[in-house]
Amino acid sequence: MRQDRRPYWVKKNYLRFRSWYTQQFLKPACDYLGDYPTFMKPWYISISGPNIEIGRCATVIGEPENRVKIGVWGKDEKSGRIKIGDYVLISPGTRISAANEILIGDGVMMANGVYITDSDWHELYDRSRRSEAVTPVHIANNVWLGDRCTILKGVTIGENSVVAACAVVSKDVPANVIVAGNPAVVVKELDPDRPMKTRADYFSNPAQLETFFDGVDKMVLSNNGFLNWLRTLIMPNARD
Repeated sequence: MRQDRRPYWVKKNYLRFRSWYTQQFLKPACDYLGDYPTFMKPWYISISGPNIEIGRCATVIGEPENRVKIGVWGKDEKSGRIKIGDYVLISPGTRISAANEILIGDGVMMANGVYITDSDWHELYDRSRRSEAVTPVHIANNVWLGDRCTILKGVTIGENSVVAACAVVSKDVPANVIVAGNPAVVVKELDPDRPMKTRADYFSNPAQLETFFDGVDKMVLSNNGFLNWLRTLIMPNARD
């Protein structure tokens, strides 16, 4: 469908239900979930295991064919942790799997299909045994992880750096660079003195932002009729 044909009140109630679902089922799965979370299609988002924290103004997008999965599988039921900062963007298909520690900074953007893990999960020569190595992953503020890139165990990625689509990061990445390839290597350096707008700037006043988008919805959807919206669900046409 090319246009949102929902009446304003239908979308408003949908957003209320989405928020209720997030608070009812996903917030209790976290040790901490910050204010103003936006979990789109939260029924396609899985959070499991202990010691998971997600900061304020997180945007997490689930899709039926590309679920988001955030999970801790420590050596016992209380060990291992994932800490995700404020203002993050987590796109469909992202998987974050921690055996020991994954720390993700503020304003980090994860495109579709990103995979982050801090373990090999199995020993090379005894594959019935779990790897005993402790190899945490640390991702600094404002890092941008491209489509389907993989961040492997023991990696630290510096502030503002970009990981290109499909790259496999197996070694540390310095701040303010772009890396690409398998294994990922530096292909460009960013200017650290050039001003950079981040998601922290965008969410500097989240309450005001919510009010703004509600006003946009009211303006754009207020003339939509309920019966016409039902018709689009059953018999859509090229103008929809």
